[in-house]
Amino acid sequence: MPSSTTNPTKGLNIALWIAQTLLMLAFGAAGGMKLFNPAVAEMAKTQSGMPYALTYFIGTAEVLGAIGAILPAATRIQPKLTGWAAVGLGTIMVLALGLHVSRVEWSHVPPVLVLGALAGFVAWGRLKRAPIPPR
Repeated sequence: MPSSTTNPTKGLNIALWIAQTLLMLAFGAAGGMKLFNPAVAEMAKTQSGMPYALTYFIGTAEVLGAIGAILPAATRIQPKLTGWAAVGLGTIMVLALGLHVSRVEWSHVPPVLVLGALAGFVAWGRLKRAPIPPR
């Protein structure tokens, strides 16, 4: 039986930090590749007709979302922004799901669903269940 001094949200906070870190790594890498590797933008253009500007916009949104998944919570400066960054990353995943389903790219669907679920978990956790208090 847990003692009365045990924080009931400690496990949830640990799980949220793990999820936030995974989001930062995944979206930082994906967005960084779109922004800093011209071959990725070229591949998106030739294979799916995606304009370069859209590829760079998505990459920018992913990198900013990756930063937002960690930095506000870690610094405790406007920590609610971490939850909103997760909402943004979840929105990107909903749009990615639509793109991959419309192109019948079923192998891309599971990672999109996993990242979307992680983003939803962080959004729920940091906005509702276990928000981090600001400084």
